[in-house]
Amino acid sequence: MAKPLKSHSFLYRNSLSLVFLFIFLITFIAQTITGWKTHNQELLDENAQAIALSVYLQSGHFISATFENFESEFLQMALYVLLTIKLRQIGSAESKSLDEEEEVDREPVPSPDAPWPVRKGGWILILYRNSLGLTFFTLFFFSWGMHLFGSWQDYNVSQMLSNKPTLTIGSYLGEPRFWFETFQNWQSEFLSVLSIVLLTIYLRQKGSPESKPVDAPHMETGK
Repeated sequence: MAKPLKSHSFLYRNSLSLVFLFIFLITFIAQTITGWKTHNQELLDENAQAIALSVYLQSGHFISATFENFESEFLQMALYVLLTIKLRQIGSAESKSLDEEEEVDREPVPSPDAPWPVRKGGWILILYRNSLGLTFFTLFFFSWGMHLFGSWQDYNVSQMLSNKPTLTIGSYLGEPRFWFETFQNWQSEFLSVLSIVLLTIYLRQKGSPESKPVDAPHMETGK
């Protein structure tokens, strides 16, 4: 029987998300400061004035660099959530069973402990049962749009510093620079997913929910 929540401290109950939040904030601050210094050096090299950090946070350089990375992460998670519904990989801890239905496949049953959308039913339940994938795709498209906007702004700043014509955002969509920024991030995310799908067939990490038990056969599929 599971222990009641009050038997564990807040930090223990939420340690995984808190640690990742802390790591995110530290690395995000580091990215911001180093990006600001890098951009200012680029401006000085072009005989332009350096900008304050508050100005940098509104610049295309910062917006593009930030959302370029967010975009690929959210796309990775969105596709992973949806593709693992139907696709399988024999022996992988990241795959559902080849033959048997699993708990995640069962139809939701209203109960006093079920989330409110399950008890409500109807279109609210339909939306809720697909809410994880929809949210990741929404975050992806928002991040992609922000990446496009920031990259376009940064490109036009570079053009102006070189006394070259600027582009409309529609014209910039045809530039290889934007798609190079996009695809270099996407491919790395797909490689990381492929890696954990295949490596969990033969490799183990005792105690991790992302691994099969250490003594599990290689061809045993799922956790």
